[in-house]
Amino acid sequence: MKTYQAKKEELEYQWYLVNAEGKALGRLATELAKILKGKNKPTYTPHLDTGDFVIVVNAGKVTLTGRKMKDKIYYHHTGYPGGIKEMNAEKLLAKKPTEMIRIAVKGMLPKNSLGRQMLRKLKIYGGPNHPHEAQMPVPLEI
Repeated sequence: MKTYQAKKEELEYQWYLVNAEGKALGRLATELAKILKGKNKPTYTPHLDTGDFVIVVNAGKVTLTGRKMKDKIYYHHTGYPGGIKEMNAEKLLAKKPTEMIRIAVKGMLPKNSLGRQMLRKLKIYGGPNHPHEAQMPVPLEI
């Protein structure tokens, strides 16, 4: 018996719509990463991008458990000496509502060019509207 290996020409991509309102960040991110990698499909192939496109709406209404809104700190570096900046989750959610989900999902994808390609298929919007109606996304309950 042979193991099935998907070919690049055979791949078909689906668009999914996910509402993040009231969802826990980590639990949402794991499901999104699974869909982006294609692990929810029987045609999953590790060396190919078999995952689907995901549209996340209401990213500004995602929740964190416990005291993480105040205690969890996100860091980034400006590129200048001494340029490390920090921001807690509450401020990050208020300033850039899409960034928390993007960072969480990025950490769960492969750290190579394939992972960057998968991350490009994640579309995140802070409010309930998105410009991808033409792709006819299927609502997905997580």
